[in-house]
Amino acid sequence: MGGAGVFLLFAFGSGLLLWQFLPRGTGRVSHWRLEQIPFDGARAFRYLEQLCEIGPRPSGSPGMAKQQELLLKHFAELGAEVELQRFSGRDPRTGDPVPMANLIARFFPERTERILLCAHYDTLPFPLRDRVNPRGRFIGANDGASGVAVLMEMAHHVSKLPPDMGVDMVCFDGEEFIFSEWDPYFQGSEYFAQQYVESAPQRRWRYRAAVLFDMVGDADLQIYQERNSAWWRDSRWIVDGIWKTAARLKVLEFIPQKKYEIRDDHLALHNIGGIPSCVLIDFDYPAWHTQNDVPAQCSPLSLAKVGWVVLEWLRSLDVNTLPQPQGG
Repeated sequence: MGGAGVFLLFAFGSGLLLWQFLPRGTGRVSHWRLEQIPFDGARAFRYLEQLCEIGPRPSGSPGMAKQQELLLKHFAELGAEVELQRFSGRDPRTGDPVPMANLIARFFPERTERILLCAHYDTLPFPLRDRVNPRGRFIGANDGASGVAVLMEMAHHVSKLPPDMGVDMVCFDGEEFIFSEWDPYFQGSEYFAQQYVESAPQRRWRYRAAVLFDMVGDADLQIYQERNSAWWRDSRWIVDGIWKTAARLKVLEFIPQKKYEIRDDHLALHNIGGIPSCVLIDFDYPAWHTQNDVPAQCSPLSLAKVGWVVLEWLRSLDVNTLPQPQGG
């Protein structure tokens, strides 16, 4: 198709997804080697493998409990205040309650101007789009572990951030505790955003921006600007800043074009919480929601590039002069 593209609107999950047909193979591959990037992609990839070795990690499962134990220890050892924000989710098949918990790691909790870095850490209960066995085993290497692995590695770098910047790293539960594509998504991020709004009269701090990492480990990495993130007037500066940073670093996999409008956890952060938000996602991923979403589909170099770009963008910020958020 031509550069102007063609648009298609179709049902997706609990809402709509709009996409512009752009060629999958962009030819945009930056020539950085893993050892040249000051964000340890090899270690991040080991974290990804470690999470996948637990096995499936859907909400309320033994795998999720093991993952929570691992992550609480990891972030605490790197100096964060950690907590589980527990809440009662819902099984869409029966309406029964499901115990869920968002995991929150706070770095420099005394700082009042804060950035939220986040990912979902639950995995789909079954690989719903798998053509061979849609009730098979799903471990979510890219769709689940990759974003968390970037956060785990980012925690090693918080000392490099500006002195007035506080950072919360949050792993959302219940992002896709679904058994059909029509079940409600985003239970954890919606609860988190509601609690953020309700706590406003009591707390002294606020989020100036949120960056969501989702499906950022694809070996064939290409990250387009997500349409909601770029359309929201209060969030556009985040998109502009991250893509300008990628251009400065010559990380060509950040493609300065809009392609998908995606329903993800950033919608709750923005629309409920009033937090300027951006999602980084590579939605051109054939293994999405299949049994093939395994570590072999992912790359240490992709994790390194994504983490490096965001880290350098964070280092460029002065949190005291950022645009004012709507809420908080």
